Amino acid sequence: MKNTIIMNYPASWWRGRWRDALPAGNGRIGASVYGGVHEETVLLNHGELWWNGRTPPLPDVSAKLDETRRLLLAGETCRADRVLADALAEEGYEPRMSAPLPVGDLKLFMPQSAAFQDYSRRLHMDTGEISVDWTDGQTRYARRLFVSRTADAIVYELNRAGPASITAQIRLQLHDRQDFRKPVAAWPVAEELQITDNRLFYAAQKPEGGDFGAVAKVVCRSGSIRPAADGLVMEEADSVLILVKLFASGGREEMWGKLAEELDRLPESYEELLVPHKNEHGRLFHAMEFDLNAEGRELSAEQLLMQAYRGQAPDALMEKMWAFGRYLLVSATRAEGQPCHLYGLWCGEYDGLWAFHMVNENLQMMYWQALSGNMPELLLAVFGYMEELLEDFRINARQLFGCRGIYIPAPTAPGSGLLKHKHPHILHWTGGAGWISQHYYDYYLHTGDMEFLRNRALPFMREAALFYEDFFTLGEDGYWVSAPSNSPENTPGNYWQGPGHSMETTVNATMDFAIARELFTNLAEGAAAAGCYGEELPRWRAFLERIPPYQLNEDGAVREWMHPGFLDNYHHRHQSHLYPVFPGTEVARSGQPELFGGFVKAVEKRLVLGLKEQSGWSLAHMANNYARMGQGDEALECLDILSRSCVLPNLFTLHNDWRGMGIGVDMEWAPVQLDANMGWSSAVHEMLLFSKPGELHILPALPSRWRRGKAGPLLARGGVECSLSWDTEAGRMELELRSRQGGQQIELHLPPTAAAVPGYTLGAKGVVSKVAVGEAPLRLEIRLDSESTGQAGRHQHG
Repeated sequence: MKNTIIMNYPASWWRGRWRDALPAGNGRIGASVYGGVHEETVLLNHGELWWNGRTPPLPDVSAKLDETRRLLLAGETCRADRVLADALAEEGYEPRMSAPLPVGDLKLFMPQSAAFQDYSRRLHMDTGEISVDWTDGQTRYARRLFVSRTADAIVYELNRAGPASITAQIRLQLHDRQDFRKPVAAWPVAEELQITDNRLFYAAQKPEGGDFGAVAKVVCRSGSIRPAADGLVMEEADSVLILVKLFASGGREEMWGKLAEELDRLPESYEELLVPHKNEHGRLFHAMEFDLNAEGRELSAEQLLMQAYRGQAPDALMEKMWAFGRYLLVSATRAEGQPCHLYGLWCGEYDGLWAFHMVNENLQMMYWQALSGNMPELLLAVFGYMEELLEDFRINARQLFGCRGIYIPAPTAPGSGLLKHKHPHILHWTGGAGWISQHYYDYYLHTGDMEFLRNRALPFMREAALFYEDFFTLGEDGYWVSAPSNSPENTPGNYWQGPGHSMETTVNATMDFAIARELFTNLAEGAAAAGCYGEELPRWRAFLERIPPYQLNEDGAVREWMHPGFLDNYHHRHQSHLYPVFPGTEVARSGQPELFGGFVKAVEKRLVLGLKEQSGWSLAHMANNYARMGQGDEALECLDILSRSCVLPNLFTLHNDWRGMGIGVDMEWAPVQLDANMGWSSAVHEMLLFSKPGELHILPALPSRWRRGKAGPLLARGGVECSLSWDTEAGRMELELRSRQGGQQIELHLPPTAAAVPGYTLGAKGVVSKVAVGEAPLRLEIRLDSESTGQAGRHQHG
């Protein structure tokens, strides 16, 4: 039951019912099951189906950069704010971001002889199956659905146990025009449904052109199938199998024939199709486990959320939310597909709010869990996406700023990497390519893939570095100046007038320099390891020497802007200036205790003073920050707050609380944002393990509530798999280590409660030096001081 989400009622929102559905996916196509008994809806999505974008040529406005900088440095910030944006408008640049388009709805109607009883809707995360069960009179009905990762099809079965047979009707149609937040200017056109003896052929067309659609094949065991005016009718059946394939492009006639042939090659057996899918899905989902020995796993999601609503999320909800974040990433992405966006593969909007790839926070948060969670291959979708759009990113850098290299706008969508949003806070944030570079280098550190480093990571990182080399200017003090600059998406305190008022164009956002320092450090280190770019190494190292040091403000918190004209503002959800601690690894308590304390102070101020300005994803980010800072109880508190403010009954996370309870920003709509789901999973990993190559910190931020548990294998930097179990009341912990990259010496940093490691010398601050780890598992038993385990939530790790 640990990996099962149980619900006792169907999707029930009047508008946006899809938000309350249960999701299934195979990394390319998605299905959302509403759970109706008489009238069932399964929303169908395809990761390649986007619409309504407009991509005109990007004008060259780089000549305006000097004016922007002159105004900024003269203190005329409000005038500088609009210079580049207005220049684009004067050139008539009016782009539009594409949005995901639902393929349609699979509708199922089943007559009832009595009022339903004993209803249940479940998501079995370990197999990817969704089930809906109920009793009608003396007959028990069951529906099961999964999206096959191996057959690339939706597999849907209707079963019964009892005297009554199955009578049902199915059809395919456009997604319900009432089941979304707001209407759009134009709808899909040329909707068509062709019906044969046991097949449905459905298609529609985007207003800008391009067919999309589906083919469904129905197989009955006993009973009969007959065509009707708007679908297929199954009568007197013992069971019904429905197989569906989707297409996002191509002519409908050609794709109908192709998909029909593919469906005919599939086995006509649910179980036979499930086995290979379950093996492939399970290979990823079960690559790591997390277990708190929780009570209440059999409770419904609604019951668990009501417990959380009273103050603390129960352990059973902690387990399920961790598993759900993992399940969503596995189900929404695959190595050769599109990266996961904020709605995953389950967008029921025709114009989803923020339904794109946002790289000033959100895309990264969704993939933080991939490496530590031992499924690195899922990150390959991000790299493929970025590399496909490289030429557009080069055009952005050249046309906007006159720079070499690449500039990745904060939001992008498949098909175009050109700047689409002209708002100054988007236009002036230049950290996208550098932040994505962290994922490239971290992939190498976790996998040891030298070919990837040499042929993909370093070339991408070098392009990001070229931009900084041209964009940064030298100040009178000999340090680099970043202007225009933006600390996503915050307004400095001396310009802030409360929610709804912003002025976000600045000079020297701390995040700019944190990303640049990390990028050039990793670039030099990686190039040396790969034996390439030797002629550029001296220039990169010299560049690092001119990046200004971090600064503390009068509160002792790290400054968000390293320029005297911009004062800190704690009333905001982004925590970008904490990048050197998390998601970066540059600043640690052991090496720079005063500076590290400044980062801790900064995040504490955000949660205390800025609680009303938080969001679902920012609480997940804050949990990761606190975990990296060794404060497990505070990290857990962030997840507690998230669970009672921004989590729907199906455990989808939202941007904000829709009930006006005083936690998070006020908005007229609470959009689905799955980054908080996945950020939750990452926060759990951060509480359990922190790593650098050759260095493992075990249970660096274990919450005091988590007295017993086990997890693993987590994947550490350096390619070490780490499995652990602990029982703080019994005073013991077990650790198993295995290297994927050959024999290596590891320095272990154990929690402060560690009392002894038989066979090893336990040094100061719980350090065990020179632990030899190879391809064979190394098992260590660690004795804990049970009298001091109450301090487990606030470790002082390095």
